[in-house]
Amino acid sequence: MGFDDREALSALRAAVDPAHGSDPLMFDFYTRWFATDVSARDLFPPDLAHQRTAFATVLTWLLGEIIAQRAEEPVAFLAQLGRDHRKYGVAARHYDTMAPALLGALRAHFGGRWDGAIADTAGDVVGLAAGVMRGAADAEQGPPYRDGTVVEHIRATRDVSIVRLRLDDPLSYHPGQYVTVEVPQWPRRWRFLSPSIPADGSGDIEFHVRSVAGGMVSTAIVGETAVGDRWRLSNPHGALHVDRDGGDVLMVAGSSGLAPLRALIMDLSRFAENPRVHLFFGGRYPCDLYDLHTLWQIASFNPWLSVTPVSEFATNPPWAADFPVEEPPRGLHVRQTGVLADVVTRYGSWSDRQILVSGGPRMVEATRAALVAKGADPARIQHDPPAA
Repeated sequence: MGFDDREALSALRAAVDPAHGSDPLMFDFYTRWFATDVSARDLFPPDLAHQRTAFATVLTWLLGEIIAQRAEEPVAFLAQLGRDHRKYGVAARHYDTMAPALLGALRAHFGGRWDGAIADTAGDVVGLAAGVMRGAADAEQGPPYRDGTVVEHIRATRDVSIVRLRLDDPLSYHPGQYVTVEVPQWPRRWRFLSPSIPADGSGDIEFHVRSVAGGMVSTAIVGETAVGDRWRLSNPHGALHVDRDGGDVLMVAGSSGLAPLRALIMDLSRFAENPRVHLFFGGRYPCDLYDLHTLWQIASFNPWLSVTPVSEFATNPPWAADFPVEEPPRGLHVRQTGVLADVVTRYGSWSDRQILVSGGPRMVEATRAALVAKGADPARIQHDPPAA
């Protein structure tokens, strides 16, 4: 029955779900793949823990979409994944060796439960994923990545850096999209970053990067990036956007999650008329609100934009003196104190707004849950995958 066998699809989904302890299965898959195709090992970093979890998460989502009989988004996602994987050096032959390795690992995992129904369904799912990704990669004519040089590194706070690059060739992207980035300190460890400015024809691009506890790449970027470093950027992903005909907008940004929303606001400022945009920009301390001055400048010339700064604590810690932040002009908005999700929902449900949320995974989930609990339509809440 293949894609119509929901029982088999559910069994496969449970097997690959990281929440159900799928790491041994993923470990077996990569072991089998690298044993049969040595060239595939060079596509990945030495430590595969993150990669195993990421791949398992994608498979879990894909199977969930198939169970729900939603085909359009999974196919589009797989096609984008195939185009994007060109940046790793993935070639057609790698799909030929990947598919049997994954099926072999699944067969070993199920053991005596591996019957004809599960085998047929697994074959169809793996065949779909490999086929769509390979076909999209083969059809793509553009370059798989862009290289660029760091031209400025500003340590905005203890945890946040602003990094500006000049790309060798301009990268076209929509405001609100994100790219994956490879930095020289950690080759082959690609991480999500969102440009904080709209696409620039001269190749200039800017990122806001927050050092995440345990995040090797983000910590290296904040602590070690130097002018002259060479970065590699993937083609853009994501669909975070503002519909200028879709009504007023609520934006909620936590720390460097401001970047994609800032790019959208800067893009909107090109127009004389826009929907009203209310931005809540949050951090742990007042000093974490590193880009308030820019936001206030935009708001002072664009009456459709309102900015509310939010910090969990009313005063700064002693170390904040090492990273002085310019105080924004007075007279536009009063700083709020409290947890970002709580402050936002004090103002109501925002159920009549387009809602965009950007920041760390916990902040995004907490804010989304608080808004839905207040009555916001979940279908109207946009957010991108969490960055690692």
